[in-house]
Amino acid sequence: MNELLKKNFFSLLLIVLFSLFIFSLALADLTKSNKEKAWDCVGIYMANYFLPSGEKFEYGMKEKSMASVKVWKEYALEVGIKETDWDKGVNKAVDKHYGSKYSEEATNQCHSFLEATIPNGKDRVKKVAQTLY
Repeated sequence: MNELLKKNFFSLLLIVLFSLFIFSLALADLTKSNKEKAWDCVGIYMANYFLPSGEKFEYGMKEKSMASVKVWKEYALEVGIKETDWDKGVNKAVDKHYGSKYSEEATNQCHSFLEATIPNGKDRVKKVAQTLY
């Protein structure tokens, strides 16, 4: 009886650990729609950095935009997205938004999305922004 109890305990323990592993992987990954939205935001951030002459903006906005681009890429790689796949999505988004006018609303929505999606996103962006120049 004691031997049967040990086998059941170890079987149950393995099932629980395996389930936790799978669950943590599912939480860490970006869903397809979140990945698309992240790419769109990166395109907006890049457009912010390369605003056409004559656009009015705050210099800090450009720093935060570039820091956000770096943080998104770091996070994408952390959750297992291949760098080549990430870069392809970014290139499409940059093509879509390059040369567009600055939209404070779209930029702020992207900041909110980043902060809600990436663990410690706000702090990560702040840390990267401090190291840009």
